Amino acid sequence: MLPRKAQPLYGRHPWALHSAFDHIDTAAVDGDVVQLVGDHGRFVAYGVVNRKSRIHVRLYSWDVEQPLTDDFWKQKIATSIDARRQLGLFDENAGCRLIYSEADGLSGLIVDYFAGHIVLQVNALAMERRLDVIVAALNEQVSPKSITLRGEAGVIKAEGVTIEPRVLQGEVPTEPIFIQENGIEFELDLSTGQKTGFYLDQRENRVAAAKYFSGRRVLDMFCYTGGFALAAAKLGGASEVIGIDGSDKAIDLARRNAERNGLSNVRFESVDAFDHLKALVDAGEKFDAVILDPPKFTKTRRNINEALKAYYHINRQAVNLLNPGGILVTCSCSGNISRDDFQMTLLGVAQKSGRDIQLLEQRSASIDHPTLLTCPETQYLKCFICRVE
Repeated sequence: MLPRKAQPLYGRHPWALHSAFDHIDTAAVDGDVVQLVGDHGRFVAYGVVNRKSRIHVRLYSWDVEQPLTDDFWKQKIATSIDARRQLGLFDENAGCRLIYSEADGLSGLIVDYFAGHIVLQVNALAMERRLDVIVAALNEQVSPKSITLRGEAGVIKAEGVTIEPRVLQGEVPTEPIFIQENGIEFELDLSTGQKTGFYLDQRENRVAAAKYFSGRRVLDMFCYTGGFALAAAKLGGASEVIGIDGSDKAIDLARRNAERNGLSNVRFESVDAFDHLKALVDAGEKFDAVILDPPKFTKTRRNINEALKAYYHINRQAVNLLNPGGILVTCSCSGNISRDDFQMTLLGVAQKSGRDIQLLEQRSASIDHPTLLTCPETQYLKCFICRVE
C-alpha cells in the first residue's frame, strides 16, 4: 500500500480504493479474503478483493486475531439485528432496516424487514459470494417468512457483479402486505422486484415534521406513496394536505393508504412535480407548509454543481409558495451533497428571495440507518425543518 493513501484505512475507513495500492498478490482471486498491509508490512485489516471495482478491497476486520470466517459474518449480522431489537424497532407488524451496509460493518449489504418478510440488497462482490452464510444467519436471527434478493443496478455494474432479483426463500405475497408506522398503516408491494414503495429512513422525520402542521394547509412535493402527507394529515392535524408525485403507481398507492387510514383531509395528484411547482407559483397559490423530499439529484461528485442548482430551484419555488410564518421541510438524499452545502443553498434562497429563513431542526436518517463516524459517507440524508418569514 502507498503510505500516503493508508491513513484513512488505519483509521477504520472500509474502502481501500484502487489508487491506494502498489501491489496486490496475483494469487488472490476477486472475492477472496485478503490481508491489507502497510508499506512496512504492518497489518491494517482483513478485506475482500475485487479488482473490477474502484473499491479494490472492502475492509471488514481491523483485528489480526479476527479473520473473515463464516462465524465472523454471522456474528456481525447478529450484532446488527440485536441493536435494532435494543432500540425497540424490531416489530413483526412494522418495517425496519436490520443491516445498513458500512454503518454496520457489512459493506455492500442492506437488509430491510417488512412485517416478517426480508428484502436483501447485495451491492458488493464480497456479499454476493457469501449469500449462503448471510441467509443462514438471517434465518437464525429472524426466521423470516420470505427472503427476496435485489441489487442496485448502477452499483452492481460498477462492482462487476450480476445480481438477478429473485426469491431466495419462502413465498413472497402476491397481494400487498401492510406495516404500521407511528399509528399509520401503509401498504407495500413486495412482488414487483423493484422498490417496496416505502422509505424507512424518513420514519422519525415524518413525526418530527408533523408537529408543525396543526391547522395548516400543506403541500407535499415528490410525495411518493404518501409518507409525509399521511403523517401531516393524521399525526399533525393539518387542515388540508395535497400530495404531488410524477408516478401514477405511487399516487395510486398513496390514495389507497389514505383511504385505509380513513383520512379525508388529504388528496393526491399524479403530475410532474417540477412543472407543477412552477405552475402553482404562477397561479399565485399559497400554503402554510411545503415539504420537499425529491429523489437523488446526483450519484457522483462530478454533478454536484448541477444538483445544487436543482435544490436551489425547487426550494426557491417552495419559499415563493409559503405564507409568512410558513414551514418548509426540505430534504436531500444525495450523499455527495454535504450538509454544509445544502445549508448554503438555503442561504442563497433566503438572500435571493428576500425572506428570512430560520433553521429550526437539522435531522438525518432514522436510527436504523446510523452514521459510522469513520465512514462519513453513511450520512447521506439531510432533513431541515425551517420557518420562513
